[in-house]
Amino acid sequence: MKGLLDVYRAVFKVTVAVQVQYRVVLVIWLIWMVLQPVVSLVVWSSVARSRGGHVGGYSAADFAAYFIVMMLVNHVTFTWIMEVFEWRIRVGQFSPMLLRPVHPIHVDIADNITYKALTAVVLVPAAVGLALAFRPALHPAPWSLLAVVPALVLAFVLRFVVEWTLALAAFWTTRVAAVNQLYFAVQLFLSGQVAPLSLFPGPVQVLAAVLPFRWMVAFPVQLALGQLTPHEALSGYAAQGAWLALSMALLAWTWRRGLRRYAAVGA
Repeated sequence: MKGLLDVYRAVFKVTVAVQVQYRVVLVIWLIWMVLQPVVSLVVWSSVARSRGGHVGGYSAADFAAYFIVMMLVNHVTFTWIMEVFEWRIRVGQFSPMLLRPVHPIHVDIADNITYKALTAVVLVPAAVGLALAFRPALHPAPWSLLAVVPALVLAFVLRFVVEWTLALAAFWTTRVAAVNQLYFAVQLFLSGQVAPLSLFPGPVQVLAAVLPFRWMVAFPVQLALGQLTPHEALSGYAAQGAWLALSMALLAWTWRRGLRRYAAVGA
């Protein structure tokens, strides 16, 4: 455990140095993180106003609350590992990671958490500014705010494990952009990032509940907004736990098989 903490501290220092070095990239990414939910917020709020003030039970203020909370939840849970994993293998940067005394996943976890801690300094004030501008309807129960904490932790771990597992497809093919694009497109809709899942047709809502995407993003958002009952919250925890157990087992299996398949390459 002490060795892992040392690894996390070292990665924290390196990530801070890298982000300071590439400040323009950091700013561009932050703008995108804010711009995406704002566009959805403005579009759905306009639709609600044009239809008498409500769409599917959501008012303009409800949409504002949903997408502002969605922005924060997505920031806590998102990863970028699927986009960089194939690059590591293709240019030969993955082999040195295998020589280290810790599993490569720990480096990625530490890097992810450090980046989010740094960017939260800007993202949280941005969320406050959006709240002042759009006046969201936020009335969660106290128990719901407490319940969202473990839901967020489980959502982050689940999303990280699922996407790290999918990233391992690069062991079999060093070009996985098509797989990544398909995954992100499906996730965008079934995680509730485009619109609240209750606005989709029934079969889509069922699909979202069966697959892990809802439990990665939409479930913590609904808890933070006070849209779920205690029973639904417990059911959501169970779904997150079940998917996490399945994903971790699949990760372990894919990792073992992938290492046998792996052949070092470089640019």
